[in-house]
Amino acid sequence: MATPMKRAVGDNNTSAYLTRQPSRWRRNLVLLALMLAVAALAWNWKRLHEQALVSAAYSARTGCVCRFVSQRSLKSCGGDVRMAGLGRMARFVWLSEDAANHAVKASVPLFASQSATFDNKAGCQLEPWTG
Repeated sequence: MATPMKRAVGDNNTSAYLTRQPSRWRRNLVLLALMLAVAALAWNWKRLHEQALVSAAYSARTGCVCRFVSQRSLKSCGGDVRMAGLGRMARFVWLSEDAANHAVKASVPLFASQSATFDNKAGCQLEPWTG
């Protein structure tokens, strides 16, 4: 199908040149790709959320033990988390520390977060999961 042609604005002359309207196939392709990505995310949301929650909990506990039991820096604890068997989810985990409360928070942005608190008697314990 040919792209419709129209006359240039302001030309009343019959021999005026014709201009092509801009093609919309790129825009439509981007919109289709975006819709497919949203559909794939919606289809896998529950599985991704569960993976993120488990990864955040494991990372929070590992980070807490590394930081408060082993007395290492939080940056080196992040390396321990990435070496753990969390698969691809490990690269999305962020660790942060609350030194006043002896807690480490691990989060997977937009999916899940979990905290582990250190106690001298009980060690590192996760906060309770809310369903």
